[in-house]
Amino acid sequence: MTAAIAARYAALVDRAREAAARQRETTPIRIRVGSATCENAAGAAEVYDEFARHIRAAGRRDIRLYRTGCTGRCSCEPIVGVMLPGQAPVQYSQVDRDKAHEIFTSHVQQGTVVSDLVLDGEAGGTHRYQLFFCGSQRCARSLGRDLGTLCRAKLAAAGIDEHDVGVVHTHCFGLCPAGPENPATPVLVRPGKVLYRVTGEADLDAILTEHVGQGRPVDRLRLAAHPVDQGFFDLYGDVAFFHRQTRLALRNSGVIDPESLDDYLRVQGFAALAAVLERQDPAGLIAAIDQSRLRGRGGGGYPTGLKWRQAAESPDAIRYLVCNADEGDPGAFMDRSMLEGDPFSVLEGMLIAGYAIGARQGYFYVRAEYPLAVGRITRAIEQARAAGLLGADILGSGYDFDVQIRLGAGAFVCGEETALIQSIEGGRGEPRVRPPYPTTQGLFGHPTVINNVETLANVPVIVHYGASWFHQIGTERSGGTKVFALAGKVRHTGLVEVPMGATLRQIVFDIGGGPPPGKTLKAIQTGGPSGGCLPAACLDTAVDFDALSEVGSIMGSGGMIAMDEDDCMVDIARFFLSFTQNESCGKCTPCREGTKRMLEILERITTGKGVPEDLERLARLGGLVKKASLCGLGRAAPNPVLSTLRHYRHEYEAHIHQRRCPAHRCVALIHYEIDTDRCVGCTVCARACPVGCITGLRQEAHAIDQQRCIKCGRCAEACRFDAVAKL
Repeated sequence: MTAAIAARYAALVDRAREAAARQRETTPIRIRVGSATCENAAGAAEVYDEFARHIRAAGRRDIRLYRTGCTGRCSCEPIVGVMLPGQAPVQYSQVDRDKAHEIFTSHVQQGTVVSDLVLDGEAGGTHRYQLFFCGSQRCARSLGRDLGTLCRAKLAAAGIDEHDVGVVHTHCFGLCPAGPENPATPVLVRPGKVLYRVTGEADLDAILTEHVGQGRPVDRLRLAAHPVDQGFFDLYGDVAFFHRQTRLALRNSGVIDPESLDDYLRVQGFAALAAVLERQDPAGLIAAIDQSRLRGRGGGGYPTGLKWRQAAESPDAIRYLVCNADEGDPGAFMDRSMLEGDPFSVLEGMLIAGYAIGARQGYFYVRAEYPLAVGRITRAIEQARAAGLLGADILGSGYDFDVQIRLGAGAFVCGEETALIQSIEGGRGEPRVRPPYPTTQGLFGHPTVINNVETLANVPVIVHYGASWFHQIGTERSGGTKVFALAGKVRHTGLVEVPMGATLRQIVFDIGGGPPPGKTLKAIQTGGPSGGCLPAACLDTAVDFDALSEVGSIMGSGGMIAMDEDDCMVDIARFFLSFTQNESCGKCTPCREGTKRMLEILERITTGKGVPEDLERLARLGGLVKKASLCGLGRAAPNPVLSTLRHYRHEYEAHIHQRRCPAHRCVALIHYEIDTDRCVGCTVCARACPVGCITGLRQEAHAIDQQRCIKCGRCAEACRFDAVAKL
């Protein structure tokens, strides 16, 4: 049977490669347009149509125009990649119809890169060589020194300009040595993509002398292995935003056509499934997931291998596997991006998980607000079923597994396992009392494993590269990487995937670029509306389930919002609590009533009506809701309030005792005044005021009637002399 499995899989891969070879012969030029919900909102569909129109008008038959998923660089979308034979790939940012015309006529037709439009200002080839040093702490510890810094010093001593030979500290390559007895670090040299295994200063000297100095690769130091995200790094390796990322779950997003099974097969897609079916060892598979230290990425952090084992050991022969894609956190779009950019990897993860627990039926539970994701999942299922990778007798193994899609109606509480089960069964989305847990009695009363999108996307990687390899990328208790939706007051927003154990500072500053010029980072909110707000003093906190919990926050599904001095922490707590209170299903009293009373107190405080006793009431109510609520939504709802009380109590006290909002955000606690020394009487502010509360003659100082002022701030925005102060 195993020979038949291997033969069928090999036939699928051969067909995909033959199709790719024919495609390269007929269309050697490729234009990739990012296509996801966020990209399309930025105009990607119009950009795609513009390129298609130019290709038709030029009569070009040697160009392949296709869509990919989102790379995660939100602030630069739409992103377009152009690949010409013999040239380095070039990525363009914020492309519109006019820019598409310029890119096509200049770069595609004449071979001249439009440097002003290149993503991050890198056109590729600006350095004669670039050396990428693995920036993981493990590599630095293994050699006892930072080779990247040493390399910069050696280049400077030799008089080599950094613009000629660039040195970059990157993400973890995932190529760490197997044990401490062979300390080494990987170094990638571009162009040429030569990967070296460097064990010390002597190896570094050889690379600088022979490869950089003489253009001759050092064959004795070459590393045969390749990073799991090599395909992504080949396309985006010159973009600083991605240098410190390790893309495992997002390895194919922005690289492959998400609607092409052949594209997925060409990047070793379904190889992990074929290997699992060949081994015929579900227990060994679960043990490998255990060894990898993969924990649930949906927010709970429950060990994935343990959850699988609990279902697999059930005496009930009917078992179910559910992919939880009910992503409801405000500002979080990790799961949606993975489903839109690489649905096949999630489907493959479901097949492997289903085989491990002995399930024959799986369900995608997806928000109906994700129509593009639903469409791409649907096409992935259809193509996999037609290729014999889904359905009856998969790859001739005798294993049957099929998948159905169920659409959620947008209830945040349905992200909780038992509420999700209720929804699939056709009931109201409310949590159930546990135990029994879903792995014992879940969907339709049978054992059920529920994993979120990111968890399942990691499963093929673990199977293909090994549990030990996956574990060494993360921390002792949490293996692998985590995807975050970085938003708020940072220069580079978007999806970020980093090894477990990376610090908040590395994410916010090294990848996100820190706050905008002139601003100071004030807080970082992790875990969405159920997470906590951490001060800048916590920047060196490691990002994993346990470390974040110790400082009063949670990992959650991966939301991360940076805030600066213009954000009021009391108002932030009020905003997130209003969301969770509104999304409470109302089944249990602590959540239904407790969050409502807490929200009432916060609204009093932010409108200047708070009293000193309110702080004790908030702390007491928050503790009660955390302890007594039925499900995870209620138990985590007080986190934004409790964490801000812990770290920003002085702001609460200013609101209560001084009737003042230090950040000038709470409308009821601010007012506008005109500085008579600065005012020149131009009347612009009076004309901008929608309620006519500003009076004064031309060329004389004006005044604001505080009783009539609605505090809209238009006067301050209109004033060209900074005469209107917000107090």
